[in-house]
Amino acid sequence: MTEVPVARPTRNAPTLESVAARAGVSRATAGRVLAGSSKVGEQAREAVLAAAAELSYVTNRAARSLMTRRSDSIAFVVAEPEDKFFSDPYFASVLRGAHAAVATHDVQLMFAVLADDAERERFERFARGGHLDGVVFVSLHGDDPLPQRLQQAGVPVILSGRPFANDLPPVSYVDADNIGGSRAAVRLLVERGRTCLATITGPLDMTAAQDRHDGFVAELADHGLTVAGVEQADFSVEGGRRAMLALLDATPGVDGVFAANDLMALGAMQAAAERGRRVPEDLSVVGFDDIPLAAAGSPPLTTVRQPMMEMGQALAARLLEFVDTGEAPEPLVVPTEIVLRGTV
Repeated sequence: MTEVPVARPTRNAPTLESVAARAGVSRATAGRVLAGSSKVGEQAREAVLAAAAELSYVTNRAARSLMTRRSDSIAFVVAEPEDKFFSDPYFASVLRGAHAAVATHDVQLMFAVLADDAERERFERFARGGHLDGVVFVSLHGDDPLPQRLQQAGVPVILSGRPFANDLPPVSYVDADNIGGSRAAVRLLVERGRTCLATITGPLDMTAAQDRHDGFVAELADHGLTVAGVEQADFSVEGGRRAMLALLDATPGVDGVFAANDLMALGAMQAAAERGRRVPEDLSVVGFDDIPLAAAGSPPLTTVRQPMMEMGQALAARLLEFVDTGEAPEPLVVPTEIVLRGTV
């Protein structure tokens, strides 16, 4: 006779109720802690987390999603081609900050690059389908309607950078003081005796590039100086190099350059070296961002620092607050500062 194996009884999986009982709190409090809510006392939060660890409790995301109508996922979306994302350290710094903020919550952070219309359409369908609780958009160009469309569909949205002015419903954002930072760069150049000043802008369908250009022009005017030259580039090293060569061709006497990001500033330094112009003896250069490469330049690059990681943290934290409360946070503009190195 064939012996039929008998299943051994197994220990029941821990439940939210058992975690709450072990911690000495209500089921609702335990649920809020495990969902990552900040609206719980520190003592109760520690007790719940300790109980969950002791019981090896794992949240049932599918069940919780049915109850809360949330996916427990947010997206970090970069509206640029992949090569642009991976070549510019700015994006990695902001993403690291967003990840640090999300890491303290029981929430998944999804990353997406939207390089073309087909990817944008797929992402919009995905977000509208209830798969995301909210979206952070980074590096938008022009009057991009996607953030407003998602927000009108009930998906909370936060932008990195001030949106373009338009008649669509407003979307909250986190931005650096781009105008103030560029003004500080010009003041520094003028203080160092530079009088023939030019700028290399980023793409002018982006508000950060617009604001940095406008700050440059306004500060020059305050000092009674005129703009010696403007070249638009694409926030890349090669773009900055080509723009600097064009400036030197058009205005050989240029003695100071403000580049709207560090990569373009490094490219401008390459172009200056090609033309036999010494930095900072013959030409002063100031960048913007303070990426790690800035300090490694030869000479090290003077730049306007924006707190990229902190901005990423603020983007994610404010989006989670938006998801939790249903109230869009007020826009946040963070200060910038000059980092003085060897190029002025």
